[in-house]
Amino acid sequence: MYRLAIGDFELTSISDGTYRLDGGAFFGVVPKTLWSKKVSSDNENRVTTGLNSIVVRTGEKTLLIETGIGNKLPEKMAEIYGQPARLLDNLQSAGISPEDIDVVINSHLHFDHCGWNTVKGNGGLKPTFPRARYYVQEGEFRHAHEKQRDSISYLHENYDSLLESGKIELVRGNREIFPGIFLEVFPGHTRDMQAIIVCSGGKSACYISDLIPTSAHLDLNWVMAFDLYPLETIDSRKRYYSRAIPEGWLTMFTHDPRVPWSCLEQDERGKLALKPPAVGIS
Repeated sequence: MYRLAIGDFELTSISDGTYRLDGGAFFGVVPKTLWSKKVSSDNENRVTTGLNSIVVRTGEKTLLIETGIGNKLPEKMAEIYGQPARLLDNLQSAGISPEDIDVVINSHLHFDHCGWNTVKGNGGLKPTFPRARYYVQEGEFRHAHEKQRDSISYLHENYDSLLESGKIELVRGNREIFPGIFLEVFPGHTRDMQAIIVCSGGKSACYISDLIPTSAHLDLNWVMAFDLYPLETIDSRKRYYSRAIPEGWLTMFTHDPRVPWSCLEQDERGKLALKPPAVGIS
């Protein structure tokens, strides 16, 4: 668990645990001889993958960005990926209850990003965060109900009941949902995946989600095999770096098991690297 200040806002990194992903799929066409210099794999070629959520306290609102895998995976998926289900315990350790959350934002609706949106109760599915308003892109919600290449990654019980109960708001494109909290679409991983940009006191942080899933994916061409539109991933990374690097943004990594966030820098040869944040960490 890490805390950090962005202007008047407080950010807390909260983990749902780790799971295992195939290293070849995680790094796409990048040869193992290259990516294995950055991350290690087990004897089945799987790499440890983080499930990082962020709590943002603005003084008026408490927001939760992303909700991990949750505890509702079907048996077969749980056998493949595991089901750490640590988010609620780790929130409690940080002194945060589900009732404290005013807003939940999902970057997209793959099962490892919205699993704790809902929980099973005696009367069926219910919102895990009962007071919260949930936000996701309308195009992403529609895509989740289409038969596409990544349809296996969507579990409707994570979000359908929220729409039926009026708890979820479907956003169309870029938007400021609260002062200092911006949603911006960065296509590539899915067509309508959104980043969450947090701005306060002249500082900015961005939960860039699966556009740059870990600190080992900084290179423009290190694109996951999971990305539906890999060329658009590269274009979106260029657009992100053109703002985040010169303006000193904090980049938050959704799947890095060791580095929840960092600023970025680029040398004269164009090589990207991590840079210690120029903001207060506690």
